[in-house]
Amino acid sequence: MSGTAAADQWGRRRLVRTLAVVAMAALLLLGGLAYAVYSAVASTRTTTAAPAAAAQAAAQLPPGPARRDAIAAAAMLAVPPEASRSGTPSARQSLTLTLPPAGKVGPADVPTGFPKTPEGAIGQLAAIETTVLQGMSIDRAHQVHAAWSTTNAVPVEAWELTGNIQAFLSSGAGQYADSLHAAVVATPVAAQVKGVDGTDWVLACVLLDVKAQISTQARIAYGHCERMQWTDQDGGRWVIGDGPAPARAPSTWPGTDLANDAGWKILTSPADQ
Repeated sequence: MSGTAAADQWGRRRLVRTLAVVAMAALLLLGGLAYAVYSAVASTRTTTAAPAAAAQAAAQLPPGPARRDAIAAAAMLAVPPEASRSGTPSARQSLTLTLPPAGKVGPADVPTGFPKTPEGAIGQLAAIETTVLQGMSIDRAHQVHAAWSTTNAVPVEAWELTGNIQAFLSSGAGQYADSLHAAVVATPVAAQVKGVDGTDWVLACVLLDVKAQISTQARIAYGHCERMQWTDQDGGRWVIGDGPAPARAPSTWPGTDLANDAGWKILTSPADQ
């Protein structure tokens, strides 16, 4: 074999190896989040009326801590892990929910200024989630949690978003993220109000489209709920409220029959109206 041919063959092998590493890195980038999603939705039950009935029963309780705990604990639709990866668009028209825009930047550089409405609570939760997930840093999660939760909220060490970052970093993705200039982008695509208690408490849920991009792309849908509580701090804003973590949200591909059955409403902005 001539020197040129040998060099070409070696060059092709190196290219194949490089492409294989890049493709694997893209998969690993979402490995941590996917693990968190899979552990949250390990059940393979199909549509059932039980979650809706539990939420309705909780809503009939008198205002106060018992009502809030019952709303938070009510089970949501259980879906199989593959529901977060892809799905067939529904032939039905999906319900929509208009998300108000942020008016300013708040503590820990999180967008804020959302109104004292259930939609405003969803907007604030979405801003918290996207800031934490796109930062993919334990230190960043601590900063955001400290600025955007009450003293009796789930501690940062037990916070679901912190667990997602831990899983991401321990999956092996972290070693590729800097060298391959990877980017994680979390985009709110759907949401729902699981329940309310007065005007200052909302159990808000957001469905995120989470993408990891290198030279190829990996992608999952990720649902997450929080107790959102209004505080008069800084002129009034929503924060993560007191109490244990809510029941896990269903992670379904947006716009599918399963997403509709799970209660997700496609997010729109005022400009879309």
